[in-house]
Amino acid sequence: MKEKINVLWFKRDLRILDNPSFNLALKEKNKLLLIYLFDDYINNDPHFSNRHLRFIKESIVDLNISLKKFDTKIHVYNENICKFIQKLDKYYTVDKIYSHSETGLKNSYVRDIEFKKFCDDNNLIWKESINNGVFRGLKSRKNWIKNWQKFMSEDIKIVSPNKSNFLNIDNLITSKKLKINKNNSVFQKGGTTSGLRYLDSFLEDRIDKYQNNISKPELSRTSCSRLSPYISWGNLSVRYIWQRAKEKLSNGKSKFQINGFTSRLRWQAHFIQKFEMEHQMEFRSVNKGFKKLRKKINTTYIRAWKNGKTGYPLVDASMKCLIETGYLNFRMRAMLVSFLTHHLWQPWEEGVIFLANKFLDFEPGIHYSQFQMQAGETGINMIRIYNPTKNAKEHDVDGIFIKKWIPALKNIPTPLLYEPWKLNEIDQDLFNCKIGIDYPKPIVDISKTYKNATSQLWTMKNDSEVKIESKRILQKHTNSDRTAFDR
Repeated sequence: MKEKINVLWFKRDLRILDNPSFNLALKEKNKLLLIYLFDDYINNDPHFSNRHLRFIKESIVDLNISLKKFDTKIHVYNENICKFIQKLDKYYTVDKIYSHSETGLKNSYVRDIEFKKFCDDNNLIWKESINNGVFRGLKSRKNWIKNWQKFMSEDIKIVSPNKSNFLNIDNLITSKKLKINKNNSVFQKGGTTSGLRYLDSFLEDRIDKYQNNISKPELSRTSCSRLSPYISWGNLSVRYIWQRAKEKLSNGKSKFQINGFTSRLRWQAHFIQKFEMEHQMEFRSVNKGFKKLRKKINTTYIRAWKNGKTGYPLVDASMKCLIETGYLNFRMRAMLVSFLTHHLWQPWEEGVIFLANKFLDFEPGIHYSQFQMQAGETGINMIRIYNPTKNAKEHDVDGIFIKKWIPALKNIPTPLLYEPWKLNEIDQDLFNCKIGIDYPKPIVDISKTYKNATSQLWTMKNDSEVKIESKRILQKHTNSDRTAFDR
């Protein structure tokens, strides 16, 4: 008779600390097999790139170091979950499978639906845990804040497994070897160990400059928490970060900074919950009235935007920085989306996967919700059209960020840096920068594009169907007691 076992299927919860699925699985008497699957969703979905795969691999390696003392590890396979369970069934009787409930893309949802049917057909029990206070199957936001607060306030359970809890199967099914390019140190390193290091340094020191520097493209790189990839890939739970921040607040330190930080954790949960309840926004505007908005695709514009060659220094520097490092602060992200959808007047769909591919912290619920909000296609949010020149002057005061990422502009004095197309021929020779050769001329006139975008978006906002949809969205996602977030 085959031995009965349970399986813990890691997805975007690559941690042991405050992992509800891990904690729940350890309560069972059956031995536990830990797995991660590089399935088609991860390997072939265009939203993901090598930088994401690298982060995942680093996270698993880090986890396995922690698990070594229990004589176990996460077994890694290039396999679909259904096929893997079938392979495993040759040697063991799988009783229960544990994982978290993932708010992902359509591909991951389809994968999970197929696995649910597979479990039903094979008398398997699949137990999914709530992830970061995002709840599946909600029809409204009634009591959502209260339930989110309750989830965030629950005690962090510290489990103490022993070697007898775990099962290793390398002698039966060989685990995939994780190959990581050791020479690439540009991106943040995956894993709970790295995540805790960032959290500690943020709460102990860097947070003091958080609110002042959050919008500055260069200074934000050290003043912001930089925790987003560790949250997105599950190296750290939002609950653990939340409680650590609240603990610092209780000590009477950095109240203004802490409140600003925790506010963004709350809004993160709000937007992911919104995506969970409005999953169609992966493919269309959440406000169906915006289907009437027609934008003619201009491949020349899109190519210039993707390559950081628009002729607007802050836009181009931001894109080059993102491509190189995987990180960009919130304001610069919003500006990139705004420039594409407003000044270049291109459909948001033409940039959404490209940027997802580049953001190391790509989180579907945040990405799609924010993309549409910044594009001005929700009908409920303020229309914000970013002026890249104005933002450069205000947030890159010394031109450090622009000159760092656009070397062709490094010799230009700061007062002239933000509008290099205004340099005369003598200045271009003097500063060794030929506009149109060393650095491109602006591909659009933002004074004209601003007027066009403003006019058309406000016309759309007053459209009858847009108004009906706006009312629906507000009724579905507005909380009656918004102050509860602050309790």
